[in-house]
Amino acid sequence: MADGIKLARGETERHVQLKRLAFLWAQTRGYSACALEVSLPKCRYRADVAAYRLAPKTIGSSAIFECKQALCDLRRDNCRSDGARQQLEAICQRRLLLEQRLRAHYPSLRKGDSLFPEFDLPDFLRIGHRGYARLLRELHALQNRLYDCTKFDQLIRYRCANLYFLVVPDDLFRDPEIPAGWGALVEADGALKLV
Repeated sequence: MADGIKLARGETERHVQLKRLAFLWAQTRGYSACALEVSLPKCRYRADVAAYRLAPKTIGSSAIFECKQALCDLRRDNCRSDGARQQLEAICQRRLLLEQRLRAHYPSLRKGDSLFPEFDLPDFLRIGHRGYARLLRELHALQNRLYDCTKFDQLIRYRCANLYFLVVPDDLFRDPEIPAGWGALVEADGALKLV
């Protein structure tokens, strides 16, 4: 079965190889039901490999395997929500403070889009303040990261499985890069090793 894996659009040979190895690793560990590219419940993500192992007289064990072949791909999905939310709050506080000071120094920045001048919104970008522009870039980047790049964190929060494994090549493995609550399967010489 695992030999018949076909390349999906935009998928590399290395990623397919990691999925195949994860599939075989799960089967040899007693996971009798294994599937590729499985849509997960309660979230918008798909698992590269999902597996289920039946246990007699108890609920079985389910596992999700995420295969990452590049460090940028790993980091994109590995934003920790709590830390990012704290950073977002700090940046929002800095933005409010800066806008308050800019209103005091530039009272004529009003857009003129309201009937009453006291309700006009100021146009802070018009003055070309570099610090304010940088702060807005940081704010937008952090918001995008928080809302789009928390895959690993959300899979655990939504309890999509009992076990979570990150499958990476040997040259990509760095212990601090492994998300909290995830195991690491490192590919070396065509086999996976649990780290």
